[in-house]
Amino acid sequence: MEYGIGMLSVVPMRAETSDRAEIVTQLTFGECYEVVGRDNNWLQLQLAADGYRGWIDFKQHTPVSAEYYKEWCGTRHARVLDLLQTVKVGEYNVPVGIGCYLPFYDGSSIRINEERMEFKGSASDSHAMSTQADLLRVAHYFMKAPYLWGGKSIFGIDCSGFTQLVFGICGYQLPRDAYQQVTYGEEVHFVAQAKPGDLAYFSNAEGKITHVGLVLEGQKIMHAHGEVRIDTLDHNGIYNADRKRYSHNLRIIKRIYL
Repeated sequence: MEYGIGMLSVVPMRAETSDRAEIVTQLTFGECYEVVGRDNNWLQLQLAADGYRGWIDFKQHTPVSAEYYKEWCGTRHARVLDLLQTVKVGEYNVPVGIGCYLPFYDGSSIRINEERMEFKGSASDSHAMSTQADLLRVAHYFMKAPYLWGGKSIFGIDCSGFTQLVFGICGYQLPRDAYQQVTYGEEVHFVAQAKPGDLAYFSNAEGKITHVGLVLEGQKIMHAHGEVRIDTLDHNGIYNADRKRYSHNLRIIKRIYL
């Protein structure tokens, strides 16, 4: 078996072996993976954190040992809390955005294989960040981030990438897609009973879960739709006051206990 780690700010993971193929998710800095397939200059990865699969250009692969991969999987890692910071890799500074992993962080550096690399920014303590206030504070860091299908960075993010990152920074690992995330948590039966930090899910005409957002105070919701924005939530769904219409139909609300 072959293993690796993200050593660039963000790398597209594609549905097929082509630069023109759909981006299904992204590999971010500090994130470990297993190589599960090869096709010429393309590697198929399975991310360690959520099991998601996609193809990357082989030139963006950085190998790690099997021992390091196993240790990474068995450790709860800090995450970058600054919107943008750097990790010193050799003589260069690699940009890392909010939510990127900081493997084996000791307060000033991280460890990749046996090498330590300097990081002096703000990092989350996933053991301490477990309150509703923490979750909402982290979520607001992403306001105005542009929407990107398959994205999970401050420079481009989709609806489930947003909720996965916010919960992940606070120490709770959600799956990648909205239809997978909806299987987690306890159902909240009425919008009036929803609390800040709950996740609201929305379906298309066929009943498939296609969208997710984070419930806020006052029947508001934060979600990635064009950008990470705040709209009104009621029993029908999400009402966009700018466009004076509903944008999504409510299916179910779930509560996750951190």
